[in-house]
Amino acid sequence: MKKAIVLLSGGLDSTTALYLAKSQGFDELYALTFEYGQKHDQEIKASCDVAKAVGVKEHKIVKLMLNQWDGCSLTDEHLEIKDGDLNRSDIPDTYVPARNMVFLSVAASYADALDITDIFIGVSEVDYSGYVDCREEFIRSMEATINLGTVLGAEKKRHITLHAPFMHMTKADEVRLGASLGVDYSLTWTCYRGGDKPCGTCDSCLLRAKAFAEAGIDDPTVKP
Repeated sequence: MKKAIVLLSGGLDSTTALYLAKSQGFDELYALTFEYGQKHDQEIKASCDVAKAVGVKEHKIVKLMLNQWDGCSLTDEHLEIKDGDLNRSDIPDTYVPARNMVFLSVAASYADALDITDIFIGVSEVDYSGYVDCREEFIRSMEATINLGTVLGAEKKRHITLHAPFMHMTKADEVRLGASLGVDYSLTWTCYRGGDKPCGTCDSCLLRAKAFAEAGIDDPTVKP
């Protein structure tokens, strides 16, 4: 059995990564979702729906309460989540400090425990919101560190690979790929805000809308 761990937020990127891993012959999939103090649980609910639809071997929801310090509008109750701006050049306050570093460290621990050498993460440095932990330089550095700090990598000499298949892919191309893989995007949640339906105006919603429009595919989460 080919095994892989997939970081699964329940959003567009991580869901596409899960389907892609399955299409590449990883037939025993372990999904890892984080409750990190975000203001709503819509993405966590979505991750459960996606994991069930794909038929993962195991789905872990790990609590890491990153809302214990201030400064991020996704976790800080005193900060409002602002409407998005796709022309922004600065780092938005939706950046959760070192989130992917923390998540990948936990994924490495999970991999070391289960003897798994493949970890998928759906980051991209092409269409991203200025998050420094979505760059290839960071991913490759983190991969090297993980192999130095795990029994699998350091002692057993079994290289742990961080797969970031969308690193140089636009979100539109990612949506096209997902459609070809049969991804059920109706199960996903991308919006930074909670509620019964996506707000359509936050950075994440704007990026998603742009991706589907450029791909020429209707977003099933957007009702006419």
